[in-house]
Parts: sequence; C-alpha cells; structure tokens
Amino acid sequence: MATVVGLLSDSHSRWERTKRAIEALRARGATTFVHCGDIEDDLVLDQLAGLDSHVVWGNCDWNSRSLERYARDLGIAVHGEAGEISVDGRRIVFTHGHEIAPMRAAVSGGAQYLVHGHTHELRDERVGGTRIINPGALHRAPRFTVATLVPSTDALEVLEVAS
Repeated sequence: MATVVGLLSDSHSRWERTKRAIEALRARGATTFVHCGDIEDDLVLDQLAGLDSHVVWGNCDWNSRSLERYARDLGIAVHGEAGEISVDGRRIVFTHGHEIAPMRAAVSGGAQYLVHGHTHELRDERVGGTRIINPGALHRAPRFTVATLVPSTDALEVLEVAS
C-alpha cells in the first residue's frame, strides 16, 4: 500500500487549526507527517504526538530549544534546520524556506521532493528532477491549506482547512 505523507507549515501557535489540519490529512490517509516550521508553541506539537511526525524549525521558532525538548519527549522526530526522510524509495527533503542553502542542496543533491513553508503561499513546481512543494500556511494566508503527497505515484492534493 502506498504511503501518504501529510505536509503542513506555518502554524504560528494556531494549535486548533493545526488539529483540524491533521484530522483532514488523516482522513485522506496520511500516516507520516512533515511540519515545515514556524510552530511557535507546545500546543501545536501536542497535535503531532503519537504520529509518525517530523519537524524543522522556522524563523519564528525563537524558542526552538524548548520546543525541541518537548517534541522529543512526545516522540516527534526533530530535524533542526533541514530534514530528510525516505518514503517508498523517494527522498523527501524538508526545510522552512527562510534559508536558501538547504533548498539549493536538496535540488543539487537530487532529492525527488523539496518541501518548504515560510512564504505562506502554495507552490508546486519542478526544478530539474526535484518537485518543490509548499503546502501553504495555517496562519496569515488568504486560505489555510495543507497537502497530501503520495511519493510512489507523485500525487499531490491540497486541502483547505477551516479557519
């Protein structure tokens, strides 16, 4: 069975909206979750507890040391500035997007996917062999969005989350 990855970013302490986002992603079959930073609050991390979750820090995660301790206590994989997972034989690199170096490294290093946040804007484009995805944001966006990715079929679905 193909793995569905839930992609989200830029919660900015909006834990209730993050909870709705994760519920929507799980309803679409997501079993692995990647949060691309700007978490800001332990309550957001609580929503990822007990799931196969991976996080990186964004430019607004000024309290990343405290968040990291809490996330690790919850069993959430913390990747710092940039992370990488392999899903169904495909490399997924993820970062917040405020630092260009990890993004360039992902593309030049041949990752199949580069997922980022930061801009609060949806993005889906290909640069060489890398598909670059921004699932949107859960705060300060015209509409709040997350996405599912099925790496084995290259299927991407954007989901709108109620405010």
